[in-house]
Amino acid sequence: MSAEPRINDRIRVPEVRLVGPNGEQVGIVSIGDALKLAQEADLDLVEVAATARPPVCKLMDYGKFKYESAMKAREARRNQAYTIIKEIKLRPKIDPHDYETKKGHVVRFLKAGDKVKVTIMFRGREQSRPELGFRLLQRLAEDVTELGFVESQPKQDGRNMIMVIGPHKKKAEAKAEKAAAKARRDDDSADRSQDEQVSAPQE
Repeated sequence: MSAEPRINDRIRVPEVRLVGPNGEQVGIVSIGDALKLAQEADLDLVEVAATARPPVCKLMDYGKFKYESAMKAREARRNQAYTIIKEIKLRPKIDPHDYETKKGHVVRFLKAGDKVKVTIMFRGREQSRPELGFRLLQRLAEDVTELGFVESQPKQDGRNMIMVIGPHKKKAEAKAEKAAAKARRDDDSADRSQDEQVSAPQE
């Protein structure tokens, strides 16, 4: 089945409910009259509701309509942002410097609008001390509370303990903010470059 609507001579019904180019209701007219009106207005007769009785047709510039629909669909796809799940792995007895480094990664991911799966890996005897991992995950969640929230509470999964932190900002918002910040930086750098040219001594 083609997704394309039937247009002009391909509409083979005795009568249609006609809608004008600006959305005005013309009423039920014969297919011959509808095609004649389309020809006079230099427009296409497009079937917009094939299952209605009689089918609903509209007068429009079909080529322009198709082009605009394709542009809108492309724009929507471009603006669509998928949330990605990033993963960070920690040890229960992580040293302070490593913790800060890992926390920095989590902060960066959340700012970009991504979810973060935090995995605590237990080895040997550490497996008998799950509270160490639980406390570490709680601490991390508190440290990044301004940027994200605990979407999935810490739970034991074999030798690991897993928690998922979701961003407060949606991916699309994060992308828009990043683009706006880049535009501001570009403007500032253009202004500085202009100022330097003005203040440079003339030969």
